[in-house]
Amino acid sequence: MTRLGVNIDHIATIRQARRAPEPDPVAAAILAELAGADGITIHLRGDRRHIQDSDARRLRETITTRLNMEMAPNEAMLQAALEIRPDTVTLVPESPNEITTQGGLDLLSTAAEVAAFIRHARPAGIDISLFIDPVEGQVHKAAELGAKIIELNTASYSEAVPKGLHLRGESFLQELERIVRAARAGVECGLAVYAGHGLTYRNVSPIAALPEIEELNIGHNIIARAALVGLDQAVREMVHLLQSPRS
Repeated sequence: MTRLGVNIDHIATIRQARRAPEPDPVAAAILAELAGADGITIHLRGDRRHIQDSDARRLRETITTRLNMEMAPNEAMLQAALEIRPDTVTLVPESPNEITTQGGLDLLSTAAEVAAFIRHARPAGIDISLFIDPVEGQVHKAAELGAKIIELNTASYSEAVPKGLHLRGESFLQELERIVRAARAGVECGLAVYAGHGLTYRNVSPIAALPEIEELNIGHNIIARAALVGLDQAVREMVHLLQSPRS
């Protein structure tokens, strides 16, 4: 069964819109765990637009599953990771003006930074995941750099089926095949393979059905659904889809 990591960044986005005390990301994380989430994901951005350092510290002390922190591969974030000690750090590219993460890490151009981050984080017991596009060359480079986990960027796949699988076309099949090939390459390299970015209740099933993919990290669509039906139900609905995926 594919595990579910719930990204709670947008709970903090709502809070920061008014600089108010609530909604509290820690409370959201607890509700997500109780509803069946296998882990909690947060993105500690350089501009701190949503998750704050204090949120990360409280989450580390509170959640009972696993804490995954997304961050850029730089010295400031390395120091934050070494202080907070999440179970996993997922290294992602970051641009100050982006609305959300745009594409995966280019491991050919960032190899030195990524290798240094892995070298310093590993003795602290932190597993490193690399968020990459589903390109076999990037998968092989991730293994070469010493990562244990890759997270395949599903943005292009998700954009190919924005309104559901009943409207899928040729681009959907092409994007799904890219993910299949990259996932298989990851397993052949001895990597744990995760995936995420843009996945929704309407398009997640084919990805969840891939045996090579162990975990999906999903945030925006769950939080959007939670705004209408509550976080408990929103998480339970996604867990159900991952437990019984349909291609």
